[in-house]
Amino acid sequence: MKVARTVEEIRALVAQARAAGARIGMVPTMGALHAGHYSLIDAARSAGDFLVVSIFVNPTQFGPNEDYRTYPRTWEADCGGCEAHGADAVFAPTPEVMYPEGFATTVHVSGLTEVLCGRYRPGHFDGVCTVVAKLFGAVGPDAAWFGRKDYQQLVVIRRMVADLNLPVRIEEVPIVREPDGLAMSSRNARLDRRERPQAAALSRALREAQVRVAQGACGAQEVADEIRTGIETDAPLGDIDYVEIVDPATLAGVERIDRPAVAAVAVRFPSARLIDNMLLTPPGR
Repeated sequence: MKVARTVEEIRALVAQARAAGARIGMVPTMGALHAGHYSLIDAARSAGDFLVVSIFVNPTQFGPNEDYRTYPRTWEADCGGCEAHGADAVFAPTPEVMYPEGFATTVHVSGLTEVLCGRYRPGHFDGVCTVVAKLFGAVGPDAAWFGRKDYQQLVVIRRMVADLNLPVRIEEVPIVREPDGLAMSSRNARLDRRERPQAAALSRALREAQVRVAQGACGAQEVADEIRTGIETDAPLGDIDYVEIVDPATLAGVERIDRPAVAAVAVRFPSARLIDNMLLTPPGR
């Protein structure tokens, strides 16, 4: 497995692979890799000939009071995991490579980034879109794999790729969960011994809502209220940012769950902010 630190280095590796007839797959990450990331790498490995994993903790997607400096960085373990799961190259640029002096361009996707997490993390998705566009420009993948856990991010990236005519196929990979249902996240490691058991309340409340909708519950506000009550009851250390039932494509709120919808939640614990989501499918749909 090769490690590239500059745009020129990763382009040279990709050009060599393309010259040999390979398709290029990519998994963008911020490192601190876990089983959720490795599910993306495994999916990409099975579909592509030459696989690039990017590892870059992107400063522009963190707010002024967020955890950029303390975000976990586990470089040696990440590289070992990438190699074990079949990555051909790791692209690990520095902030200076990605944002050189004089950098003045931002990618903004209107509408989709002002709802859900966008209301609580202003500028976050501008940072995500900008860095992903730059990573795509540096690597030039045929396809890139993203996890459903960051559902809003997935929808936003798809919109950006379509709007900018980027020749990248966006592939979705299901959420990987801990045995108690907690969606895997690099931030889970920051939960203390009191917070960690309570964090499972997010997925438990979402799963109960999924069952209720499958049994015929269709009032979105009623279902959202039940999710909120479940989290407030079982996770008193968490402060809820939002519980919303939205259209899977537009992220607009829905009033009736008469077709598939997504229940999305964000909860702030003292040590970490967690997000989760689950598809709600009414009977016969």
